[in-house]
Amino acid sequence: MKNQIFGTLQKIGKSFMLPIAVLPIAGLLLGVGSTLTNPERSTLIKEGSFTFRLLSVLTDCGNVLFGLLPLLFAVAVALGLAKKSKEVAALSAVIAYFVMNMAIASTIKNFMDLDKLQQTSGLIGNFLGFENTMNTSVLGGVLLGVLVAFLHNKYYKIKLPEMLSFFGGTHFVPIISSCAAIILGVILAIVWPFFASGIAALGVGIAKLGIFGTFLYGFILRALIPTGLHHVFYMPFWQTSLGGTAEVGGQFLEGAQNILFAQLRNGDVISPSVAKFYSGNYPIMMFGFPGAALAMYHTAYKRNKEKIMGLLFSSSIASFLTGITEPLEFSFLFASPLLYFGIHCVLGGLAFAITYALQAGVGYTFSGGVLDFFIYGIIPGNDRTHWIAVLLVGIVYAFVYYFVFRFMITKFNIKTPGREELVEEVKLHTKTDYLEKKSHTINEPSSTKKTNHDTVSANIVEGLGGLDNILEVDNCATRLRVSLTDGEKIDEALLKSTGAAGVFAKGNNIQVIYGPKVNNIKTDLEEYIQDLEGESKVEN
Repeated sequence: MKNQIFGTLQKIGKSFMLPIAVLPIAGLLLGVGSTLTNPERSTLIKEGSFTFRLLSVLTDCGNVLFGLLPLLFAVAVALGLAKKSKEVAALSAVIAYFVMNMAIASTIKNFMDLDKLQQTSGLIGNFLGFENTMNTSVLGGVLLGVLVAFLHNKYYKIKLPEMLSFFGGTHFVPIISSCAAIILGVILAIVWPFFASGIAALGVGIAKLGIFGTFLYGFILRALIPTGLHHVFYMPFWQTSLGGTAEVGGQFLEGAQNILFAQLRNGDVISPSVAKFYSGNYPIMMFGFPGAALAMYHTAYKRNKEKIMGLLFSSSIASFLTGITEPLEFSFLFASPLLYFGIHCVLGGLAFAITYALQAGVGYTFSGGVLDFFIYGIIPGNDRTHWIAVLLVGIVYAFVYYFVFRFMITKFNIKTPGREELVEEVKLHTKTDYLEKKSHTINEPSSTKKTNHDTVSANIVEGLGGLDNILEVDNCATRLRVSLTDGEKIDEALLKSTGAAGVFAKGNNIQVIYGPKVNNIKTDLEEYIQDLEGESKVEN
């Protein structure tokens, strides 16, 4: 049961990456456009000029993407949790989402006291063309997406009597999803006011913890990275009243990200109480990890330095530019849990606490790399974001990470990259090796070319326990996420030989960490598996 729950949460967290992936471009359009068209921030562009109007168009386009996030999450979750015919699940989620919101608005209109509901600030408003409804935010979208995915997986192959056969199979999914959305909408209309009040109270409680609460947020965020569940953890802070509430430009908002970007758009000073969920990542990702990577390089055995330099250098660049840190984190996570949880996670929590104490207000849309730092820290101006304080903390963190990691590695002889004992090289399997192992009678056509992609994919298949052991393959921003028949059949050494920084296994749910290149690896792997399955059918 624990593994099933973990597997479901892992899939939900992975599905969050699809709408999150659109946020950087939305934030870029909104951040740059709103800053340059704000007369108090920019005197170079005159109001009413062609450039001003063009930037206003970009700002509006960026703004609409943030307004559509709940719908995007509903579609992404349904898409991510659907086992087959994913496009049907996605379309069903769109239909059901609008039905759910209409059910909420109509229930309020016909059965509830609107005036009484409006006494709660921000509870009632207009959303996606629905008047006097409850904006259930991203959480409502996630709930709807989970419901649609459940119904889709249960009924997408349903068979109805012949006279109703047209409405069977995948055609049944949007029908049953719409019916379920009506029920969910009515329930949310009744329950949401109490739930929203509870979340808001919890957010107030966390805010009262002050710097210590911010430290806990940063610590837990980094501690959850290995599990891949950090997306599930931070999203409620970003999109619900758990991350705070505020009135910006006459509009009541909840959720740290919504408030932050409204302040950015309105030309306000970015509130540190909102940005505390973001600013602390910059010292770690832009400075801390490159310092740690340098320490790992300097403490590596001389014979191995050339071999690991590429890994550490490329991982440091990825961390600095984009904030993607998994390749580096997994390089020492299993070698020393003490170094990861006892040192790294504590330093992560402290980074959030320190930047909050310094009233920093630098947000981001994807992660805390230099690109986001420039857009959301430097461009809006230091008087609004206090980005110089973040930069100074980051410089200190580069030295702290370097010297602390170097001390811990040498003091406790931690087997970070380049400090492993000499072991026999792992044999790299090719496509032919795998097919021969599966059946000695299979002779691959001579026209088939063995590419490097084939070799990597063959090793991944073999490392995952073979083709028959693989149930489902997917990925997020940095990890290959696989569901297996038997998780004990994996070969971690073989998987790492394909370029993986680490392997995380929880029952039959496996994560193989490749970094930003994982999208191409997954595509090659899926094509390779299809080829194997096709050849297997021919042989049979």
